[in-house]
Amino acid sequence: MYELLIGMMDKLIYVPEAGMVHPGLPSAWVLFVVSVMVMIGIYNIWRSTAQIKANIGFQFPLAVQYVKPFITQPWVLFGLRLFAASVFLLVIYTGLFGTPIPERNLATVLTWTIWWSGVIISIFFVGSAWCAICPWDAIASWLVKRRLWKRGNETSSLNLKVPKLFRSVWPALLMFVGLTWLELGAGVTVSPYATALMALLMVVLATISLAIYERKAFCRYFCAVGRTIGAYSSLAPVALRPVNKSICADCKTLECYHGTKDIEPCPTHLVMGRLTQNTYCTSCGACSMSCPEQNISWQLRGVGDEITHAARPHWDEAWFIIGLVALTVFHGFTMMPYWEGWMQELAYMIGDSGQLLASFTIGMTVSMMIPIVLYFVCVYLTKILLKNKQGFQRLFSVLAFSLLPLAFTYHIAHNLTHLVREGQGFWSVVLNPLGINALPLSMAELHDRHMNPLMGNDFVFFLQAMLVLFGFWLAVRISRQRLQLNISNHRRTVFLPVFIFISFISLVNLWLLMQPMIMRM
Repeated sequence: MYELLIGMMDKLIYVPEAGMVHPGLPSAWVLFVVSVMVMIGIYNIWRSTAQIKANIGFQFPLAVQYVKPFITQPWVLFGLRLFAASVFLLVIYTGLFGTPIPERNLATVLTWTIWWSGVIISIFFVGSAWCAICPWDAIASWLVKRRLWKRGNETSSLNLKVPKLFRSVWPALLMFVGLTWLELGAGVTVSPYATALMALLMVVLATISLAIYERKAFCRYFCAVGRTIGAYSSLAPVALRPVNKSICADCKTLECYHGTKDIEPCPTHLVMGRLTQNTYCTSCGACSMSCPEQNISWQLRGVGDEITHAARPHWDEAWFIIGLVALTVFHGFTMMPYWEGWMQELAYMIGDSGQLLASFTIGMTVSMMIPIVLYFVCVYLTKILLKNKQGFQRLFSVLAFSLLPLAFTYHIAHNLTHLVREGQGFWSVVLNPLGINALPLSMAELHDRHMNPLMGNDFVFFLQAMLVLFGFWLAVRISRQRLQLNISNHRRTVFLPVFIFISFISLVNLWLLMQPMIMRM
């Protein structure tokens, strides 16, 4: 029997082709967001470039007297890493030996509903702090260096230099695309066993990299999760920075880079006194523990100041940001109840069968190429308006950083729905992590989860609307300031192509949030 129960705000929705779905953003909120976007657009388009002033932001120590005693103690970091590694090993065990029912197995619920959503949301508050306690790196370090927290023996690794071909974030972007294909195309998110195998694969890759290359090449060049966190953390209002810059300027020994007898060197080859970007900082605390002056602590700064003023236009980093925009939009499309029908129609046209992997690959490629091609057009039009004053590659890189807020805010808004609804049954899974004697969720249990989310629907809709609006405003502000800082004496019309592109992506994100979204599990 076909039935369609559509709630105005907090009722369960059932779509025959997709099953239970989350309600989309109400039209009233959409109208509000679009109205404010129009006002922001009019103001920025008609504002003279002479009126644009660089926002220098603010920066001051964040409770240095309280934070410093913790970030300079190795046992604190070790305790957090040990806890994260223990939970990670539990995830692997439950995935390999627990129930195959995804909503009843700790591996799938914790990984895809709690961990991934929580990590993305936490970036805004703690930057790249997750990388400091990453279980992949922790286990790899313990296996290769055979030390719990002190500096490992130099002979524990081959310490080879990373080949020049891989010294960029291209490997991480390729891994991100590959993991997305496995997650959504091969159905890893709904398979506890496959989730555990993927987790093991990440540890194996991190261990092999650490055993072969110097420092932590996996973290800097290959890890898709780490590079995503690094990119997003450049927007965060917190970062590890020098308390007194003059002390770093006068430093000759550079313990933050070289390390000490007991403390590891910076895993990603950074010198704290010259650090301007969060992109490659893993917040591991090695610099703060090795600094003889204890001159490094968490700092507060203006949101978006880093990518406005300090971020350098690197070609590979720009492509990673465009990849984030394309992948987050694509992820939203796959969660719509219509996606499966589209893939089935495509499979019928091309003669695909089985898991429809060929159809999914085509759909993924086309979905990702659309925003990429449109961005190329945006950059080309901007170059024409500048009358060839800038090279295409430099302009591509300069403008790409302004798109980061669009990916970040939509990423949070999308995962927020999964977290507050599907996370409702988390504690029942914790009590029975292997899902022993568990049955799939009944219709009554699904209804209860939707009717009793961790947050009220009205508050979730409010947060989603504000996130899209905030991302749009921040992207517009950053794009104008980056144009002003990197391309002087430009006309007002130069801003139009990038503004149109930012508006298009924002409206697509808003439309995706309006749609009913299928449950992961």
